[in-house]
Amino acid sequence: MFSKLLTATAVVLASTQLVAAQTSTLCDPTKKTCPDDPALGSAVTIDFTKGKSDFFTAADGTTVTYDKDGAVFTINKASDAPTITSNKYIFFGKVELVAQAAPGAGIVTSFVLQSDDLDEIDWEWIGSDKAQVQSDYFGKGDTSTYDRGGYHPVSDPQDNYYTYTLDWTKDYVRWYINGQQVRELKYADAKGGTRFPQTPMQIKLGTWCGGGPDSPEGTAQWAGGRTDFSQAPFIAHYKTLTITDYSNGVKNAEKYHWPSGSDGSYQSIEVITGDGSSSSASSSATSSVTSSAKSSSTGSSSATKTSETKSTLSTSTVSATGSASATGSESSSASSTATASGSNESASASSSGSAASASTSAPATATGGALKTGVSVSALAAGLMAVFML
Repeated sequence: MFSKLLTATAVVLASTQLVAAQTSTLCDPTKKTCPDDPALGSAVTIDFTKGKSDFFTAADGTTVTYDKDGAVFTINKASDAPTITSNKYIFFGKVELVAQAAPGAGIVTSFVLQSDDLDEIDWEWIGSDKAQVQSDYFGKGDTSTYDRGGYHPVSDPQDNYYTYTLDWTKDYVRWYINGQQVRELKYADAKGGTRFPQTPMQIKLGTWCGGGPDSPEGTAQWAGGRTDFSQAPFIAHYKTLTITDYSNGVKNAEKYHWPSGSDGSYQSIEVITGDGSSSSASSSATSSVTSSAKSSSTGSSSATKTSETKSTLSTSTVSATGSASATGSESSSASSTATASGSNESASASSSGSAASASTSAPATATGGALKTGVSVSALAAGLMAVFML
């Protein structure tokens, strides 16, 4: 198993050096007027085994090839960081990815949702860690603490395909492996909701090197060590992706509009529909995502989705560094972990119902968790994520 015994100095070093990258955005609508976000407004399944998808745009310098196993993200040298970003946004939703992570010390495979004001939800895999996957989240790009990460056992993710799911509503974020819930973050646990991811997001897929010769020592330690490029190429496969946009409960969404003065709360975001009408979110505390219509043409719809609990995972409780508070003073309801079976799952999206819990979640603690020093290595996971997203 990939060792998580890092020094506090290494963690602080890496997070400090990369915090600027983590907090980058092309246009932050809470600070200036930005273009509306184009909405997906529906559900779509992307099968990368059939080739390139117009739903994504490749970052500068990115070369992605395609074969019978899907999109091929290849690392041959330290500067390689193939990345693709969706052209449309989801405003709460469910995203299911079937993927096989890249192997290799220092190689990082990532699956990220990120908004214009730097709300973020993540899955990340370390190439040399054959036993687990990492989860994380951010609110408003707040990097004042790095205690939100979780660790979830999964068997040989570099050799097997698994379905990794993010189910995101205004009330919670749930992480699933092969249909079984391994973590939940509730709105109130994220610093009273102020650091809960809640604004329209794009989907970003990328693979990058954290163990290159010029990488900071702390970065390389978190990424599993220095990369031996004599073992290259290091390849990740993204097979299929199923995306369902809940659109904050509004049907026929076309755009998400940030009005002037938006504080980055989901209630402040307006949903522009195909007929030109707009709706803003209701502040109702019910579990269904609803919208209070500003025009008579909009209504409310269920925003949660069914996520079937599979029997392919056995579960065990661990102490995870999953505090949902940006101050570190609050703990999230997170991280009962699961050891996955390695079965090949296909991605699917259900159109109704509430997300089913696997009833295996356990409160995560913020008492050191994965680090014996009491400092979470998710500091690096979070602080480094934007290396491939820029």
